[in-house]
Amino acid sequence: MEKGSISVYFVHSALEPIIDRGLDTNGLLRDAGISPALLQSTQGRVSAQSFGALWLGVARALDDELFNQDSRRMKVGSFAMLCQMLIHCDTLNSALIRMMRFFNLILDDFQCSIESDAHHAHLTIREASDVRAPRVFGYETLLMMQHGIACWLIGRRIPIKSAIFCYPEPSRSAEYPLMYSDKLQFNGPVTALTFDRSYLDFPVVQNEKTVKEFVRLAPANIVLKYKNTTGLAAQIKRRLRAMARMEWPDFDAFAESLNMTPSTLRRRLENEGQSYQTIKDHLRRDVAIDSLCHSSKSVADIAAEVGFAEVSAFYRAFKKWTGTVPGKYRQRTQKR
Repeated sequence: MEKGSISVYFVHSALEPIIDRGLDTNGLLRDAGISPALLQSTQGRVSAQSFGALWLGVARALDDELFNQDSRRMKVGSFAMLCQMLIHCDTLNSALIRMMRFFNLILDDFQCSIESDAHHAHLTIREASDVRAPRVFGYETLLMMQHGIACWLIGRRIPIKSAIFCYPEPSRSAEYPLMYSDKLQFNGPVTALTFDRSYLDFPVVQNEKTVKEFVRLAPANIVLKYKNTTGLAAQIKRRLRAMARMEWPDFDAFAESLNMTPSTLRRRLENEGQSYQTIKDHLRRDVAIDSLCHSSKSVADIAAEVGFAEVSAFYRAFKKWTGTVPGKYRQRTQKR
């Protein structure tokens, strides 16, 4: 699993049913490697691995892999069974149809479907009409599962062209462009992720061997977005991470180092839903957050480490990433 982080808002949402039932939240946080003090910071972030561990802990405590978001439990083991079922489908389209039937069978309040037109496909979720308020975390969790599984089935990330949500814009919406798409709409009639219809014809490439590894690493491998650890983007991340930031080559030079033309490298990254600039930006963000939380380096040193010639530019970028400036972020996350 590549480095990644997720807003503490999702930790709060996962813990709500635990708190409602009077169960031990500190034990779950401790087992997941998350400091309870971090929950006091509105700009706090946790690693994908830590949130994945918390996800599993909460699911076991509730025997519900959907965190009490539906009136019927999604019992522990449902996710693994679903993945086992889907590897026997020929194409992504047939797998998604089977996936939606599965969710509609085991859930009462959410109705899932795969819809398409001439150019686009839509992963769509509707909620029962008698529900008083949209269960935002339920939608988010289902979309994480469905999109993550879909990408894994065909062995590549499926870029989301746009996303619509049937609820008002939540406080954690700054995460949504990373999770879904830059093109977002709230207060819509349904919740849906839209992607290119051509992906429906892609063959399912997973099998009995690969499904075991996927389930073993879940849900950390789908918390932020599908991670193809053998794909080109993952290889580039590993190479960049092994270099000092000032040694990172420009796009054309990196393409040459891979014995590719720039157009070939760009096309292959686009096929994985990535770009060279996005890969670099996310690495810089995660290195900066890791250094602030786990080292005594000065903010100026961290700024230089991640490639900012001016500390002021680093402050602006960090505030855009997390909603706060580096010094305040460090104080809140290291408070014990």
